[in-house]
Amino acid sequence: MSAHRDERGARTPRARGISRRRWLATALGIAAAGAHAQGGTPAAPRALPERATAAIDALLAGRTAREGRVSLEIPRLAENGLSVPLTVSVQSPMTAVDHVRTVHIVAPVNPIPTVARLHFTPRSGEAFLSTRIRLADTQHVLAFAEMSDGSVWSGSAHVVVTLGGCLDPIL
Repeated sequence: MSAHRDERGARTPRARGISRRRWLATALGIAAAGAHAQGGTPAAPRALPERATAAIDALLAGRTAREGRVSLEIPRLAENGLSVPLTVSVQSPMTAVDHVRTVHIVAPVNPIPTVARLHFTPRSGEAFLSTRIRLADTQHVLAFAEMSDGSVWSGSAHVVVTLGGCLDPIL
């Protein structure tokens, strides 16, 4: 490997096998983790965009979402927002009386906030999904689970996106 040097002759990060993008992604991840460890939230959701609020209001239909029962697994740092792995699971016995009907995944900062809507039945066995989603920018990804009794449960996870995956604006 040839040594990469800047105009002063100093070795650059690329000379050690680290791209600038990887270095920046690592630095942002460490900064976000540090803010979280000090008791701060890395990016507490401010006001949601109007289209996200409308999408959430439509799926809740006047109900209140309770936090819990819904778990999201997503990388805390996504170098590229084009394909971010996401796993959602909902605690439910999945019986005829108590089961998950629908899981909604919402990425509020995306041009189209509703990312996915998945339907389950008691025959599904468990309320679990694993997929990849596209994210426009750093945000809290939300998941809402509609239960058979009409209640709605929610969960969220924060992800730092270094290169957005939704580059085309909605006209």
